[in-house]
Amino acid sequence: MKKKQRHQIILDEVHLHNRVLLTDLSGILKVSMDTVRRDLKELDELKKLKKVHGGAVSNGFNFYTDRKREVYKQDNKFIIAKKGLSLIHSGNVILISGGSTNLELVKLISNTPNLTFFTPSLTMAISLLNNISEDSKVIFIGGKLSKSSQLATGGGAIAVLSEIKADICFLGTGYLDINDGITAIDWEIAQLKKAMIKASKKVVSLTISEKLNTSNRYKICEISIIDTLVTELDSEDEELTKFREKGIKLL
Repeated sequence: MKKKQRHQIILDEVHLHNRVLLTDLSGILKVSMDTVRRDLKELDELKKLKKVHGGAVSNGFNFYTDRKREVYKQDNKFIIAKKGLSLIHSGNVILISGGSTNLELVKLISNTPNLTFFTPSLTMAISLLNNISEDSKVIFIGGKLSKSSQLATGGGAIAVLSEIKADICFLGTGYLDINDGITAIDWEIAQLKKAMIKASKKVVSLTISEKLNTSNRYKICEISIIDTLVTELDSEDEELTKFREKGIKLL
């Protein structure tokens, strides 16, 4: 495979999942880890992604960067966010993780009053503070901050979640498959999201359709745990048939 093709595949993976690992890219590209490292270094120098220990993240992954913030498929994510907004009602207690689609949702909530948000995402907490109505509030779930995901993880965060019962959870979804369920790239993130699910009456996944039929190492939950799946597709789209057959509400 030529270098130009490898670079495009790497960028596609980074844009879709926000974060990728060297080992995964090596398997996808069928090249050595050293080759992937060189590719990531070149793409970092071109400012097309940010190289981090063990892999890379998209330029849009972090608000606090000197690079231009990019949101992959932002138009589709805006469509998803508008659909997701219909699930939020005044007085709701909402648990929300990070993720670029969830961040698009937060941009639309200023006109919904009296909301209470709990989040383990530092980026999400700051975005919420900048977008919520004056009578709404944000509670940051603290813990050990993961540099790669900007989420609070570990026993402290999970302990706080055990004392919450949110009306709705908007669960950031990196990988979603009809058979493998929702999976994650990181063990601690998987444990945190399991705790978020337990702390919620309803689980909603806002995800672009490109993430459907993808999976990774660590299982978070079976697909049946999702109450509502929101994509940019029409709810009757054939691509969603298997999810519909599982009894998942589609928006």
